[in-house]
Amino acid sequence: MTPFAREQWYVIAYAHEVGRELMARTVLGEPIVLYRTEDGKAVALADRCVHRRYPLSESALVGDTVVCGYHGFTYDTKGTCVAVPGQSRIPRTARVAAYPLVEIDGFVWIWIGDPARADETAVPRAEHLTAPGWVTVKGMEPIACDYGLLVDNLMDLSHETYLHGGYIGTPEVAETPITTEVDAEAGVVRVSRHMADAECPPFYSRSTGIDGRIRRHQDIEYFAPCLYLLHSRISPVGQDAPLFRTEITYAITPGKPGEVYDFWAVSRDFAVEDAEVTEFLAKFNHTVVMQDVTALNLLQRALDAEPAGYQELSINIDAGGLAARRMLAGLAAR
Repeated sequence: MTPFAREQWYVIAYAHEVGRELMARTVLGEPIVLYRTEDGKAVALADRCVHRRYPLSESALVGDTVVCGYHGFTYDTKGTCVAVPGQSRIPRTARVAAYPLVEIDGFVWIWIGDPARADETAVPRAEHLTAPGWVTVKGMEPIACDYGLLVDNLMDLSHETYLHGGYIGTPEVAETPITTEVDAEAGVVRVSRHMADAECPPFYSRSTGIDGRIRRHQDIEYFAPCLYLLHSRISPVGQDAPLFRTEITYAITPGKPGEVYDFWAVSRDFAVEDAEVTEFLAKFNHTVVMQDVTALNLLQRALDAEPAGYQELSINIDAGGLAARRMLAGLAAR
């Protein structure tokens, strides 16, 4: 299993998911309850009452406090117990952890680690998700696999040719060599694949109206451990215009060993007022995501059945994924 890197920011939810209903998520094996205060501020607390470990997510939100549904221990937004049943004295140790949160670009980011070390300026950006002139479709799928397998999947797009043929994959994706760049200081891995003359897959032909072959650029930026950006640019072959820009975003958040949250989004700067294009991309990309979900669930089960000592084989197209693995291992080792 890929080791967890603590002292890092992770996406725990889309901003629209967090409201006045208590919501449970698990990040790096830590159960967390999310909600918004009456003035709209997002709050994240450990999802276990200090008394008998009852899930606070199965409890009640009263004003801005969470009242445990088992024995009534009541917690404020900082995780401090402010009331206990049957007595006026509150034990000094009656508190649960409160986690730093940052809301930006439509995501809610959570800091898993020492709150004193949480640097909000270190949160990587995906500004296109909420920028004027862009339209975004999005979703989230849990996958029953090691989160490193999802990183591998996204860093090596040659699988589009085979797993996503007829959707986003064409022969040129697997046939075109990649270039890889590692910025260890910034914690970023970049992988590029530039196709000068490629078949136009249905994902683009139906959303852009291009009839014919295309110039297709795929430029990946992976900000370890959580944020993945694929800057996609296409135009008719041999032409600089019209240029269609698509930003594909993934937030890769480990839930617990063997489980990962796959937050996905597709943003575009063309046909922004065309509701049919928006609906098509939402449904089409969800199908693509579910193809990955099925494949990664199968892969995890296969790996779990492997005998000890299995030797993995890697080739040139794995350079980006292997660099990402090394970066994740370095973060976890800190």
